Amino acid sequence: MVLMDWSDLRIFLAIAREGTLGAAARKIGQTQPTMGRRLRALETALGQTLFQRTADGFVLTDEGTAVLRHAERIEEEALALERHATGAETQLDGLLRLSSSDWFGTVMLSPVIAAFGKRHPKVTVELLTDARLYSLPRREADLVFRIKPFSEPEVISRKLLHIPYALYGKKGSKPPRAGDGSGVRVVIMNAEFADMPDAVWLKRVLPRAEIASRSNNRQAQAELCAGGSGLAVLPRPLGDRDRRLVALDIGSTPPGRDTFVGYHRDLKRLGRLRAMLDLVIERLAG
Repeated sequence: MVLMDWSDLRIFLAIAREGTLGAAARKIGQTQPTMGRRLRALETALGQTLFQRTADGFVLTDEGTAVLRHAERIEEEALALERHATGAETQLDGLLRLSSSDWFGTVMLSPVIAAFGKRHPKVTVELLTDARLYSLPRREADLVFRIKPFSEPEVISRKLLHIPYALYGKKGSKPPRAGDGSGVRVVIMNAEFADMPDAVWLKRVLPRAEIASRSNNRQAQAELCAGGSGLAVLPRPLGDRDRRLVALDIGSTPPGRDTFVGYHRDLKRLGRLRAMLDLVIERLAG
């Protein structure tokens, strides 16, 4: 039977969150040598290497990722016990990592995160926005938003909302004349995303349009469109908020996309994740 000291788990959590011994030591008020010694003792007790030591800092191993899930649940319970014992009001704290596409994080999630911060000022929210699909099983993110359903058996997910799309042009633009798109310039997704429904739709309705530029970044597409590079298909929450753009009616509407949210089942009792998810659903799906 392995006996662990809660203070060792606190050190483990600090290193996992901060990435270096020095930063973790400053976070919890310990010396760096003490942090290193206690980490080695924990790894010895568990019989596992919890971190890879790299030039850039400490990176969780697969074993460390598994321990992290349990350690965070223990932390949540320990903090709840402390609050109960002292009669203090329940106040969430810790780190919460969210992942989404670029425009969705900026336009849809940022206002929710700001509101969440006012309610729970001790929770640090980290928002990761890029085209890569962050892994929930590997704990690269705690709460993930994506346009494809989750297939991992250990992930709890739900459809969050449906997002309509539209064809946009620079303000003052007129819809292209009926035809095949000859003489029209467009801003499209790059080749990696050429099979997305809106990209397929644009190629179908304007097959002879000239490609002005490609980008996997919706916000970059919006900027290019506003600058006059060409027409672009954009999510309406992004395009409608930009006064430099105008939605164009060409007699056909691009298909919208569903957005799904998911988290690892081991985190379903994590208070800060539940609070964030509740607020997201209230603000975006309500």
